[in-house]
Amino acid sequence: MAIEFRHLRYFIAVAEESHITRAAERLGMQQPPLSQQIAAIERQLGVQLFRRKARGVELTDAGCAFLAEARATLGHLDRLVESTRRAARGEQGRLCVGVTSTATFHPLVPSALRAFRKTCPLVDFTLEECMSNEMVERLRNERMDVAFIRTSPADSREIAVVPLLDEPMVLALPSDHPLAQLHDQSAIRLQSLADETFILYGPPGTGMYDATITACHAAGFNPRVGNLAASTQQAPRVASTLSLVAAGFGISCVPSSLQRMTIFGVVYRALEASVRPCVRLNLASRPTNQSSVVKRFIAVVRETARDFAAPAKPDGCCGNAPGQDAWTLSDQ
Repeated sequence: MAIEFRHLRYFIAVAEESHITRAAERLGMQQPPLSQQIAAIERQLGVQLFRRKARGVELTDAGCAFLAEARATLGHLDRLVESTRRAARGEQGRLCVGVTSTATFHPLVPSALRAFRKTCPLVDFTLEECMSNEMVERLRNERMDVAFIRTSPADSREIAVVPLLDEPMVLALPSDHPLAQLHDQSAIRLQSLADETFILYGPPGTGMYDATITACHAAGFNPRVGNLAASTQQAPRVASTLSLVAAGFGISCVPSSLQRMTIFGVVYRALEASVRPCVRLNLASRPTNQSSVVKRFIAVVRETARDFAAPAKPDGCCGNAPGQDAWTLSDQ
């Protein structure tokens, strides 16, 4: 007879109760079959585990040693079962999350990360910051599991995108700019900026770049970006963008959440709602990634995003995808 896990449970019950009849009641079985099972275990081991007494049983030295190992074995089994179930629920494993630098300032991102960490503390979590197009490439190459991005990849077969919300953009101005020094804090008309030099964040095809261009075209002009050979007015990072604004190289449209970034020499001003750029925040992943951890993370992010839907939608946002209003959530 091979000793099975159920035999260990039988033995532990008898050892803890010091009485076969009480152990049988605890196990929900009859006393004779339990006695037979204990005797079979002793025959298999070739040792005596219990001394029979008038009012029960007591462990022998061999029985005490076997009890310690039996408890350890069942404890390991219980941990193995629970670990497997946690992995199936997406509560355990590894997760690499990408985030674009502009997304880190929107409260949705840290709120979602906090919510996931709270519900899944055993997940080995890695956070990487890079530009949206770089994260899309890392997702394709399976070097990243999921990413907060500001753009939508052209090939939706390789990358699955969950739209989270559309964020209105504001104007970042040098502090000595005439518009920054006005005491009137009313919103600025985008049309009035046709003669300004714009500092664009990221390469063409990324969210903030395309949103700015689209809004300027809707306002009736092509934004003047400047001589890129002579200056760095197409900035690769948002910090660089705002640094160039502070240095007086030009102005820039940035997500409204970036107003949390205080940069010496930069003033933020609202844009008039009639023609105002908006930039989308998406969550991207690989459709072929069937990881329970990834599925759990996406579910937590989508649930968290519901808390950031504005009670009233702003009008006039340009750069939104068809059918999406600013600060509204996807129904997908």
